[in-house]
Amino acid sequence: MLHDQQVVVIGGSEGIGLAVAKAARAQGARVLAVSRTREKLEVARKAVSGLEIQVGDINDPESIRGIFSGVTAVDHVYIAAGSTKVGSPLDHPIQDFKHRFDERVWGSIDVVRAAHGRMRAGGSFVFTGGLSSDRPVPGAWVSGIATMAAEQLARVLALDLAPIRFNAVAPGYTETPMWDSIFPREGARALDAVTARQPVPRLVSPDEVAQAVLLLMQNEAITGETIHIDGGARLV
Repeated sequence: MLHDQQVVVIGGSEGIGLAVAKAARAQGARVLAVSRTREKLEVARKAVSGLEIQVGDINDPESIRGIFSGVTAVDHVYIAAGSTKVGSPLDHPIQDFKHRFDERVWGSIDVVRAAHGRMRAGGSFVFTGGLSSDRPVPGAWVSGIATMAAEQLARVLALDLAPIRFNAVAPGYTETPMWDSIFPREGARALDAVTARQPVPRLVSPDEVAQAVLLLMQNEAITGETIHIDGGARLV
């Protein structure tokens, strides 16, 4: 159980991050949700009783250091923050893609650097990988590289910074607000035809991913691992 433990969720105002914050609060954890957008954080605070919030940007190392400077001790950190850019690497300015990679990889490193000195015994970091690490999708090349890097980061840091534990979750097609920007008219439901081919033929829910995140936080024998929550999508 996470009772009285301090959990920090980077990207905790919506989607999987919010589901993790809600699940951790249900187990009695003290939860700090961090997001770039104050308005989304205020909505999250109303939705999750006792949730603490703070504006912060994973792309800004000084912002991340400021967040953790105000936290005396940390037990677990989950990093949900990360966006994507769909398109050929030949068709857009490379900076449009580089930013998406940097926030998932260098942003995660900045979080680790800021938080690890405050991590209590038994503590952990959980990164977010993804289906595209195993099943590349045309146009989503930067996501595939970045999510694979996040999963590898968990493995290498599990050795470099032991006994702190590092793990990752790899969600499949999950019903989150991210799809609204990619498919403005249909959102996540645009993926219905794709998910119908999966062994579990539906979208994954944020709560199902959150269950895996909490498992990785609580089981002190797991480190350097990636858990797939994808309805078997990587198998077909």
